[in-house]
Amino acid sequence: MKPLLLLAAFATLATAHEYHHQKDWLNTPEGLENIGDSHGEIDVDSEGLFYVSIVGGEKNGIQIYSAEGEYLRNLPNARNNHHGFTMVQEDGKDVIYAACLKDPETALLKLGIDGEVLLEIPLSAIPEEVGTKFALTHADRAPNGDIWIIDGYGSDRVFIFDKEGKYKGVVAGKNEPWKFSTAHKFAFDTRYEPARVLVCDRSNNRLVHLDLEGNFIGEFATDVARPCNVDFHGDMVCVAQLASGISIFDKEGKLLKRLGPNDNPKEFNTNNVAPENWREGVTTSPHGATFDKDGNVVTTEWNKWGRILRWDVTTEK
Repeated sequence: MKPLLLLAAFATLATAHEYHHQKDWLNTPEGLENIGDSHGEIDVDSEGLFYVSIVGGEKNGIQIYSAEGEYLRNLPNARNNHHGFTMVQEDGKDVIYAACLKDPETALLKLGIDGEVLLEIPLSAIPEEVGTKFALTHADRAPNGDIWIIDGYGSDRVFIFDKEGKYKGVVAGKNEPWKFSTAHKFAFDTRYEPARVLVCDRSNNRLVHLDLEGNFIGEFATDVARPCNVDFHGDMVCVAQLASGISIFDKEGKLLKRLGPNDNPKEFNTNNVAPENWREGVTTSPHGATFDKDGNVVTTEWNKWGRILRWDVTTEK
C-alpha cells in the first residue's frame, strides 16, 4: 500500500467501531462435536435466527441457530449444496433464494423458513445455446423481483430470471469490461440510488460494482484478500475473505476494520485446519459473513469440520 493510502487507512480505522470476539458462542447439535463440513453460506432472518449451509455430516443441509448460538433444527427440503443463498422478506415473510452448486437438475430453490418449496428453477430453464455445464455459487432477488444466479465456479456469468423462474438473459463474465475470475458471490447494494450490484471477484482480489442491467460501473475496493461474500449494515459492508479475516468497508470503499486476521499462510485458503489448531478470534478461511440487526458480525468458514465465529460491537471507540 502506498504511504498516503496507508495513512488514510489508519485514520479511517481509528474511527471504526470496536468489536469483541465471542468465544464459544456456538453450541453444536446434540451429539456432534462439530457442525459438519462447511463450504457455504450464513444469513440471518427478521427474527434474528441464523441459517448456515452445511455440505457434509449428520446435520447437512441448512442448520438454524438462535441469536444465542443454540442449534434449533435443520430446514426441511434444504439440500447440502446451497453454496450461496440469500434471505429476503416478501409480503412480511422471510424466504430463502438458494443456488444449488453442481446439482444435476436444479439451479435454484426458493424456500420458506418452514421449508416449503416456493419455487424451483431447473437447469433446463437455461437455454442450451447459453451452456449446459454450470457451477452456480450464489443467488439473490433483485429490487424489481428478478432472480439472479451467478456461475461463480464456471463462466463467471450471471443468469437472470423473472420472479416466476422464466429465463430472461445473461450478463457479465470473463470478457471485457468485467474480466471476472471466480465471481464468487454478490449482493444488491441498496446504499445507492439507484441500487447497484456488488460482486466478489475473488481471484482478482477486488469488489466490483455493476448496475441493475449488469453493466460494469467500476471497482469498489481492490487488494481485498480473496473476497467470498458481502453483507450490509447501514453504510458499512462486511467481506468474508478466504485469505483470512473479515474486512469492513464504508460506502466509499475505505477500510474501517479487519476482524480475525491470520498471520500463518498455512492456515488460510484451506479447509483443512483441524479444531485443535483453531485460535480464539483468529480466522482461517472465511466463506460467508453476515451482520445481524445490531451490527454484530458472524462468519462461517470453509472447513471440513465446520466453524462459525462471532464478533459483537462494543461501546468503546
